Amino acid sequence: MKIEQPAGSGRNSRKLKLLTSVCAAVVLGTQQPALALNGPAPVTFDGGALGPLVVSGGLDGYAYGLTGTGKVGGHDLLRSSRNFGAELMNSQISLQKPTGLVRFTLQIGSVNSLSLGTAPAATSVTTFSTGPIYAAYVTLAPSRHVSVSVGRIDSLEGYEAGIDWGNPSVLTTALYNVQNYQSLGVMLNVSKGPVSASVAFGDGFDTGVFNFLQGLVNYNFNSTNSLSVYGATNLSRTGSLAHTYGSAAKPYGQSLVGPGNVQINSSMLGAYYSYTRGNLNLVPEVQFVYAKKDIKAGIRKTTTDFGAALFGNYTFGHGPYSLGGWVEYFAASGFGSNGFGNWFLQPNAKGIGMSITPTWQKGHVFVRGDLGVLHFTNGGDGVIGYGASGKQPNQATFVLEAGLLF
Repeated sequence: MKIEQPAGSGRNSRKLKLLTSVCAAVVLGTQQPALALNGPAPVTFDGGALGPLVVSGGLDGYAYGLTGTGKVGGHDLLRSSRNFGAELMNSQISLQKPTGLVRFTLQIGSVNSLSLGTAPAATSVTTFSTGPIYAAYVTLAPSRHVSVSVGRIDSLEGYEAGIDWGNPSVLTTALYNVQNYQSLGVMLNVSKGPVSASVAFGDGFDTGVFNFLQGLVNYNFNSTNSLSVYGATNLSRTGSLAHTYGSAAKPYGQSLVGPGNVQINSSMLGAYYSYTRGNLNLVPEVQFVYAKKDIKAGIRKTTTDFGAALFGNYTFGHGPYSLGGWVEYFAASGFGSNGFGNWFLQPNAKGIGMSITPTWQKGHVFVRGDLGVLHFTNGGDGVIGYGASGKQPNQATFVLEAGLLF
């Protein structure tokens, strides 16, 4: 999950004060998240010999309604058997030492995300191999231009944040769903003028196998325009005995939860551009992922996944209301129904989706609604879909979310 990056990168200082106000983890970042909420200032206190320490956090939950529900069985993870329900979304607290030569960040809690087109699930402290520890790293920052972080670090991939209140919508896109989240590793951040860059090496997708390389380069043209280019690749084969998200106690090959063999053996290239004019922020993003044929890894032929999205957020004056949303297109190819694993929703799936989210926020409290609609343009291999028959190409998701930031 991608929320912010380790301290000391020096990227976009104008955003840093706002970032600390809205995220459960207060860290100076190389990645600029989609800021939809303006939370209260975090609590700063004297840590004695440690210097100033910062505490922040958040808690939210949601009620949902779905169309296209049906009896769930077999390997069908799309459809829900419940038309209505309620779940806790995220509960997290962060402690950070953000200044000095040696810094640290600790984020603890229960996490969840809701991707458009997937069945809602309960929040969990077993998503990662580290249990409730979402992030935990020590940062050495010899200057404001260079820093190195070691521990459970954040991802450099993609635009969307890993905690929902950092995004313009409650629902996340297909692009987010195939990206790496947290992992164990080391990250180097450097910056000079309008350019900043980060490189990370670790066990991508929380596999416990240290062979995954990520990179992010950002260029700030001015205070309202910036370009970010990111990439990642697996440097060697990760076999089926590796665990991954949601299945830390057993290999991914024995679990239907978490990324499959194509994701943990993949390479990615993507970019997003942030444009701000007054109260309007627009961010287009494109992303391409592929996994080459590797019989020993269970990948029977080369397979690819493409995604494109346009995010937007508009704040109505200085009042408590804002409107966020996105539209997306996704297309996977080269992986048949007899293959093992898939990119998103089902093998060879292609589709379009949209989400629109009105938001009300007053101080510490926020309430958001979200309407998301997904349509399969080809139905993939026709293996699974929506509705009682499992063949319908459409699903609508209705969400009402409420939360507290501190």
